Amino acid sequence: MSSLLSPFLIHTTSLFSSKRTHLRTRKSCASRFVASPLKMSISSDSNGPQSRASFSGLAPLEAILFDIDGTLCDSDPIHYYAFRELLQEIGFNGGIPITEEFFSQNLSGKHNEDICYVLFPEWDLEKSMKFMDDKEAMFRRLAVDQLKPVNGLHKLCKWIEDRGLKRAAVTNAPRENAELMISILGLSNFFELLVVGSECERAKPFPDPYLKGLQGIKASPDHTFVFEDSASGIRAGVAAGMPVVGLTTRNPETLLMEAGATFLIKDYEDPKLWGALEEL
Repeated sequence: MSSLLSPFLIHTTSLFSSKRTHLRTRKSCASRFVASPLKMSISSDSNGPQSRASFSGLAPLEAILFDIDGTLCDSDPIHYYAFRELLQEIGFNGGIPITEEFFSQNLSGKHNEDICYVLFPEWDLEKSMKFMDDKEAMFRRLAVDQLKPVNGLHKLCKWIEDRGLKRAAVTNAPRENAELMISILGLSNFFELLVVGSECERAKPFPDPYLKGLQGIKASPDHTFVFEDSASGIRAGVAAGMPVVGLTTRNPETLLMEAGATFLIKDYEDPKLWGALEEL
């Protein structure tokens, strides 16, 4: 993370533990979902249990679905900075800045309405969503100059296009954010469909956005996999019956594996990913 977004050493997780009990039912019910058996196999070698992966169970591959934040681009540092600055302005947590750990565990990848219940359980929704709108506007201003693609993204996109695979972007981000990020990354003509969590009956971690994506591009979960970087998104993809490749862009590997990631990659240049793709 750049010096502008340098981490703070103050740990605030315990302070907010009581606030998490105020989350709406849709978030707490996410654990009810039981994933369909994954169609991807993992094999081990001397380099560790996540060193080799196989997509053979998905053949013939039909489609790939992508999250946006942290998956197409390393946007979490920008989100963290916007949250940190605006929360300090309103005296949140006595003016003590939130940590990256708190951001990763409580905010990253989550739907804005759910974030409101984490941060402001005593506020009415209209007031808390006004804060989120201000935060998203700050994010968009910063993203224009700071947003960069995850390493190897365009190489992977070309591989997908060359094979005529279907593809969609599935996100919990507001549509305005999502369209801006896709445009900045030069992918406006790449995706056939953009699915926004707030436009579904339920956002991630529920499977609804990914199920809507599959339906929209007419793809089968038996021949599709997902790229995600957050625990919330991984749970959504797994609950929709698809294998999920987790990107270790910012979130802890343990959280991603506990959420159900089939295997993890550093970025789209990771030899583990290309070894698996070559089998298809």
